[in-house]
Amino acid sequence: MVDRIKSPFGAFTDARDVVAGHDLTGKVAIVTGGATGIGVETAKALAEAGAEVVIAVRKPDLAEAAVAEINAVAKGAQASWSMLDLSSFKSIRAFVERWGDRSLNLLINNAGVMACPLAYTEDGLEMQIGTNHFGHFLLSVLLAPNLVAGAKAPSQGNGGKTSRLVSLSSIGHRRAPMNFEDPHFRSHPYEKWESYGQAKTANALFAVGFNQRFKDQGVFANAVMPGGIMTPLQRHLPIEEQRAMGWIDENGKVRDGFKTPAQGASTSVWAAVGDELEGVGGLYLEDLAQAKPWTKEAGWSGVMSYALDPEQADRLWALSVETTGAG
Repeated sequence: MVDRIKSPFGAFTDARDVVAGHDLTGKVAIVTGGATGIGVETAKALAEAGAEVVIAVRKPDLAEAAVAEINAVAKGAQASWSMLDLSSFKSIRAFVERWGDRSLNLLINNAGVMACPLAYTEDGLEMQIGTNHFGHFLLSVLLAPNLVAGAKAPSQGNGGKTSRLVSLSSIGHRRAPMNFEDPHFRSHPYEKWESYGQAKTANALFAVGFNQRFKDQGVFANAVMPGGIMTPLQRHLPIEEQRAMGWIDENGKVRDGFKTPAQGASTSVWAAVGDELEGVGGLYLEDLAQAKPWTKEAGWSGVMSYALDPEQADRLWALSVETTGAG
């Protein structure tokens, strides 16, 4: 990959260092799941650069605390929050209705669930792919006109002229491609990591599909692998399992190589503001660079070819349109 896109930063750069020098005055950003973990760090970095940030969350108490934290560093427009439950199409449509015809410049699809017990959304979808992919698909497609409007609006600051969508994936996509025959585990046994892998593959494919459909209107989409970070995303994993996987030692110390939430947010922020990515989409990014193709030697880094396959992306788009009724 001679022409692989890279940033001037390293894997453990803080998000606020990535956004330094960018003036996002006049830009409007939505960060899903922006009340905790890397979501709130992403929101803080964007707000510190002058963007108006709306965190889309489902827990009011966490939302209020996060907004106060974000506004402590915000420059210009103050952050706010709006109710959004990605496991409910009704909630998603209500969020978009409240948003109305406001222009939007940045949509960070950050929220997610990982390795939960088998459960189904109120719309009958397996919880991990239902929340991580189909919920974000519906939200993004309904907000696409707003992103297009944001790309056409007069540019302020130096935050770039295009609108951007950032889709949070994971190296967990290595665990499973899309199972188009049974994506909701109706006819084959549920396995939480297979489910998570499929959902994270879907997040990467969605960036490919969205970018293909909206790049000519000034909206570009990329997928992001944030890295290993200890956040509330691990809420469904017992300590014993985290030890068995080598994430923490017997004393509860997180192993070397894990990032802080601020470091974990940095690739998302680069995807949102990086000059190197102006007019560029359909990529899978990790450690503040375009990921290399996965190899056996790479282990838990790189991207599987099926996660960027345009034909798979089109097939997933068609399934998503059928499932959500939008797009």
